[in-house]
Parts: sequence; structure tokens; C-alpha cells
Amino acid sequence: ALAHYQAGEAPLMAAEGGAKRMFVPVIASSLTTIAAFLPLMMIGGIMGNILFDIPLIVICVILASLVESFFVLPGHLRHAFSHIKRDHDPRSSNTDKINLRQRLDNGFDFFRQTIFRKVIVWALAHRMITTALVLSSLIMTMALLIGGRINFTFFPSPEAQIVYANVSFISGTSRAQTENYLKYMEDKLNETNEELGGDLIELSMTISGSSFSGGSSRKTGEQLGAIFLQLTDSDKRNVRNTVFIQTWKDKLKPIAGMDNLTIVSRKTGPQGSDLAIRLTGSDNHLLKKAATELAQALKGIDGVYGIDDDMPYGKEQIIFSLKPTGKVLGLTTMDIGQQLRTAFDGQLVQIFQDGFNEVEVRIQLPEYERDQINTLERINIRTPQGDFVPLNSVVNWRSEQGFEVLRHAQGQLALEVSAEVNSEINNVNHIISSLEKDLLPDLKQKYWLDYSFEGRAADQKETMDDMKWGAILGLTLIYIVLAWVFSSYGWPLVVMSIIPFGFVGALWGHWIQGIDLTLLSIFGFFGLSGIVVNDSIILVSFYQRLRKQGMAINDALIEASVQRLRAVLLTSLTTIAGLLPLLFETSLQAQFLIPMAVSIAFGLAFATVLVLIIIPVFLSIHESIDFRLQRLLA
Repeated sequence: ALAHYQAGEAPLMAAEGGAKRMFVPVIASSLTTIAAFLPLMMIGGIMGNILFDIPLIVICVILASLVESFFVLPGHLRHAFSHIKRDHDPRSSNTDKINLRQRLDNGFDFFRQTIFRKVIVWALAHRMITTALVLSSLIMTMALLIGGRINFTFFPSPEAQIVYANVSFISGTSRAQTENYLKYMEDKLNETNEELGGDLIELSMTISGSSFSGGSSRKTGEQLGAIFLQLTDSDKRNVRNTVFIQTWKDKLKPIAGMDNLTIVSRKTGPQGSDLAIRLTGSDNHLLKKAATELAQALKGIDGVYGIDDDMPYGKEQIIFSLKPTGKVLGLTTMDIGQQLRTAFDGQLVQIFQDGFNEVEVRIQLPEYERDQINTLERINIRTPQGDFVPLNSVVNWRSEQGFEVLRHAQGQLALEVSAEVNSEINNVNHIISSLEKDLLPDLKQKYWLDYSFEGRAADQKETMDDMKWGAILGLTLIYIVLAWVFSSYGWPLVVMSIIPFGFVGALWGHWIQGIDLTLLSIFGFFGLSGIVVNDSIILVSFYQRLRKQGMAINDALIEASVQRLRAVLLTSLTTIAGLLPLLFETSLQAQFLIPMAVSIAFGLAFATVLVLIIIPVFLSIHESIDFRLQRLLA
């Protein structure tokens, strides 16, 4: 619109002309951005539920901005133009005082017409060198990623205020012993609080006879105990949870009979431990041995803490098996089990009403006999023929430690080993790769079991699979929109070639900022792919117009880059400026959003420079190839 007004049109005609002139490019730019964000709404699972609102809000804002751009903004521009002097306006005089706006305009015009024009002329004159330089930056960035300089963390949780410590002893431990150790833990907790400056704990609650998981009780037993803590707000203290937990745990000494001690923070975001490895097999004792070996290996990995499994040892059990004599007499394991259950647990034979009370009548051994193990030496078993024989004459038995609970997954016994990872020390994906390479295959062969990664690792796999298909869908939609705008099958590929170079800037931004790639970073990549294409659309549309006016290819490319410099810079800089507050946000609760802002801001900054230089070069190469093909086909 400003170009129309500077060309001498009336304010109303200039506003209308600008809207008509930019209608197709702006619609195309909006549709490509929507196409980039739309696949993110199709992600399934828990992550899709958590992050669905991000692409939804972006798409709604884009649609609303389209309405504002073509129905509201032209009216504002019409009134604004009436107060702006044209460059050739005779009312302006060289003797007028040059204000700041004019100084800025003159400086920008000098940069555009001299420095920037020379850069574009050189790039087009040496287009293969320019292409090689740009491709080398892409290769260097891939090396940065493959070499492990940039790590990937699926979903970094904001630091939580809730911390819980669980302690478990071997089955049969008295409640008094559990409570004594909980008192010891409280004393060391107070020492930790004072050592780290005090005022770290808002609420403390000690519970004997149960344990916590995510703030809710999951196990009960005399041998279990837990301490529930609510720390002060993370932004009001300098001590991080990992430091607090490690300091407290270092002060706690294990005692005889202790089975496990874990101190972890409550997870926010998707549920599940950082590491959750499910072992499945047919023998519970082999599974427990494998889990113990795996837990010992995890303890030797830096940054891994809170190691636990969901199949704890229980009370000692007596396992019996039939002798050949018992089989000859027609007895079965079920017969033996039912008769022993009747003897020790009783059999209900009658229920009668005694006033307002209901009374059960059970037949069972006397209490003093039920409490003695040698009762098994004296008890008799009834055979199918009606005879009674001593128990020890028809069965063998042995004692072994049992388990509190046995779990199944897909019809097999299953045990899950879980652990947390301090992201400042180690990376979950690196640990998983290391376990898959050495330890887990050895455990599989040694203990005849299978393994799988559950928890956040399973969520990560599901989400990344959805994103792969989403990326294909998004790129396809962008190509269709560009093919419609340019009426060409080749030009959309030239425009979309800028997308990988946007990722280059995004990855370097993460490296410069010293932060890991996350799921939100990939969300930023999707948005970035639509945004960087927008700048290219503006440039290519202007190039098309100049070519239709009869300008030569090289001249049209140079003029398009020079004339669209302001528009492309404004489009990119306003987006980057809008993200700056998030980039410099210091609140710990907002840290997980920063990777998305880094992806878009740094990627867009790098891609903007390339759009103005590499797109004209790629267009020049495309036009040369197209010209040669036409000559060959002619």
C-alpha cells in the first residue's frame, strides 16, 4: 500500500491497491503456516492432549489476523496516508529539518541500494560457490547433532514443589522399626534444611505403613514408610530439587533389613518415570534377579537416582509339591491346597442371626496350632477314597521368600524397573541407547526374558511416530498451496528448500543457548517451516511480477531481493521481537516453553538472511535448468 501511495495514488486507492496486490501472497503465507501447525493437532496419546491447544490457538490467531489485514487495516492505512508526505511531494523542501524517521529511511535505503545490492549481485554471479557455502553450513549442523553436541530431552518437566521419600524393609519388619527409621529420616531432613539455608520446606508429613507415588498411596504394609514434602516455590529459592534430594540422601545411612530407599520429585506433564524398563518372562525369580542386576547397573550411571521396581519381596512362603505316593493315591495339588486352606483359614459352615449381629461359624484348627510351623508335621490329608494319610507322606515342601504382588502384561509375568535422571548430568536417550547396546541384550539371553521401554520412553516413541507422519502431511499441504500460488510444480520446491536451513539456525540457537532439544523444539520446527516459507512467497511473488513486466531473469532476481528487503525484514523481525520476552523469561515454570521460542527466533533469523540471498540463487539455477530442458525438448 505504501508503494502505491508513493507512486502517486490517492490514499483510498493506495490502501485498496495494496490489499488487492498482497491478497494472494498473504493468503498463501497464512495457509502455509496453518498447514505447518495443523498436523500437530493430530498427535495422539497423552502428549497430544497436553499440547493440542498450542496449534489450535496459533491457527485461530492466523485466521483472525487475515480478517484484520483485509477488512480493518486498509481503513487505517487510508487515514494514515493522508498525514504522510510523498517522497516527491512539492510541499517538502530540502531546507526542512531532517527528522529521525527520515534519517533512518535514508540509512536503510543506502544499505539496500549499495551494500545489499552488491551482495546479491556477487551471490548470483557466483551461485555455485554460494550454494556450496550454504550446504556446508547444513552439513556442519548435522554433525553438531549427530556428534552429541546437542542432546534431546523428550519433555523437561518444570521443577515441582512436591518431593516424597519412600523406604521399605524386608517383609516381617515391625512397625516400630519402620517408625524409628522414619524419625531418623526426619532428623536428617531438618539438618539438610538448615545446611542449605533454611526455609526450604513449607509442609512435611510422615506416614508409616504405606508409600507414595505421585502423591498418592500405592503400597501398604508394616515394613513401609514415607515422608511427603512440599517445598517453597521454586522461583523463591536458590536450591534446586536435585541438590536438595542428593544432600538429604547422602546423610541417610542404610541399616540392616532395609530393602530400598527412594527420594524423588513429583513429575509434572506426562506421567511416568524418566526410565521405565519392563521385563517380561515366565519365572518370577528370574525376573527379580534380572531386575536386581539392572538396578545395580543403573546405580553406576551418573545422574540416575530413585531406582525402584514394582515387585518387592514379601513374606516367606512354603512351597509344596506332590510325592509319587500322593499321585498314586489320586491326590492333586489343588486337593492339598484346599485342605490346607480349610485347616488354617477355615471353612464357613453356617451363618446365623444373634439379635442384631450376624455370626459366622467356621471350622478350622485351633489358634495355637495355626501359629506353629510344626503343625504341618502332624496334619492329615483326606484321600479321594476317604482315607487319611500324614501330609509329609504325600508331599514335599520347602520355604522361600515370596513376593508381595505379581503383575502381568500381555499374558506374561511382568516387572518394571523405574528410575529418574538428572538432566543436568546425563541424558535419558543416551542412557537408553547404552542399555540397549550392552546390558539388556545380555539380560535377555541370561534370564530368558523380553524387555521394553515404558513410561515417557513409550510416550516419546508414540509421539515421534505421529510427528513423522505429521511432517509428511504438513510438507505436502505446503507444496499444494505453493503450487496453487505459483502455478508451477518446480517453484514450490525452490521455496521449500529454505526449510532445512531454518532448522540450521534453530539447532545453532539451542547450542548457543546451551539447552537441549525437546518436544517443544520440534513444535517450533513445525511452525518455523511455515513461517520461513512466508518470506520466500513474498520474494518470489515480486519476482514473478517483474518477469511478467519483461525484466531479465538476473535483473528481476536482484530487484526483487532489493525491493522486498524491507518487507521480509519486517515480517521476520516483528516475529522475533514478539518472542524475545519468552527467550529472556527467568521463571522456572516457563523454562519448558523456551526451546520452542529458540527454534522459531533463531531459525527465522538465520533463514531470513538466506531467503534474501539463497532463494534468488536457487531460482536462478532453477530457471537455467528449466531453460535447458525447454531447449532439449524443442
